[in-house]
Amino acid sequence: LCRECKRLTILNSELFTLTYGALVTQLCKDYENDEEVNKQLDKMGYNIGVRLIEDFLARSSVGRCQDFRETADVIAKVAFKMYLGITPSVTNWSPAGDEFSLILESNPLVDFVELPDNHSTLVYSNLLCGVLRGALEMVQMAVDVKFAQDSLRGDNVTEIRMKFIKRIEENLPAGDE
Repeated sequence: LCRECKRLTILNSELFTLTYGALVTQLCKDYENDEEVNKQLDKMGYNIGVRLIEDFLARSSVGRCQDFRETADVIAKVAFKMYLGITPSVTNWSPAGDEFSLILESNPLVDFVELPDNHSTLVYSNLLCGVLRGALEMVQMAVDVKFAQDSLRGDNVTEIRMKFIKRIEENLPAGDE
């Protein structure tokens, strides 16, 4: 990238980070407790993911994944890179191959952020869990997504744990088979 393009990318990233921070701050003011804020962030993320998957499929030209391992690689190497500019590592697979971790060495959402003591149960980046859940649901995958570690809470890395629940059957209207 040209130097000016890199600078614009950094400015866009910082603007997004600060805007997200303002959103979380407002949610903390609007809701009684962290658990409710966490739910709202997940819900917002889910709604984003449901819409974002179309953009992702159009821009990435990624075809249908054959299995959950391939899905994990596409999420880490293509989706996170495309939208957040990072490439998490895929690790900690369960023996059954239905659960894995995304390890984020850095999380751009938490740049410039410190959690106040009175928000010890806030999952600041919970929006990401909702985005992943919503996007995968649109490609017929039900998953459970949650934070296992968070650098904002003093952990060395940020870990998002993803578990495959089931394949969702497409319900086509009668006559559209």
